[in-house]
Amino acid sequence: MKISFHGHSVVKVETDGKTILFDPFITGNGSTDLKVEDVKVDVILLTHGHNDHVGDTVDLALKNDARVIAPFELAEYLEWQGLRTHGMSIGGSHTFDFGTVKLTQAFHSSSYTDYETKTIIYTGMPSGILLTVEDKTIYHAGDTGLFSDMKMIGELNDIQIAFLPIGDNYTMGPEDALMAAKWLDAKRVVPIHYNTFPVIEQNPDEFVARLPMETGLVMKVGDTIEM
Repeated sequence: MKISFHGHSVVKVETDGKTILFDPFITGNGSTDLKVEDVKVDVILLTHGHNDHVGDTVDLALKNDARVIAPFELAEYLEWQGLRTHGMSIGGSHTFDFGTVKLTQAFHSSSYTDYETKTIIYTGMPSGILLTVEDKTIYHAGDTGLFSDMKMIGELNDIQIAFLPIGDNYTMGPEDALMAAKWLDAKRVVPIHYNTFPVIEQNPDEFVARLPMETGLVMKVGDTIEM
């Protein structure tokens, strides 16, 4: 299994002939190395409905006939646009042909903004995602503040790698993300959701340096690890 980071909260997982993308914000993302026209994807996992997470989901899903897995209301909204979706809710899990997906809590908001019509569309509860493939569990926290049930998530799951937001303002900042990392007790912790916009500028190296030795990993855009 290969896992790569592509800026903001975009994470790619390649496993058993399948390509899975978390939160594919590409167009308008100055920190990504991806181009929509070049992306091949089988499954898109969405944590919530904000534009910088839904991103290019519609174009990618239609072009690749990709399945979109998302919180229920967001999945319904995307299905109305012709996408092949699977809606889920927090606490629920489902086993697919590529692995198992479970949604966790995330303390944030979730809506999609149409800037042309100045319309905000409610897209249900935000979530984190536990993805288990090849007997390894990946935790993508999505956008969230710190919450104490992260300790329970860590106790109930053997997390190999956790992707945690550190940008502050909209999500956890570095201090809270350090506590989240302690509670989750993941083998590796990768910071995400920082430096895309001025308001979320952070130093990921400083964050990682404060984690237990060999736990933290700063993944630069395009970096890939094998598990």
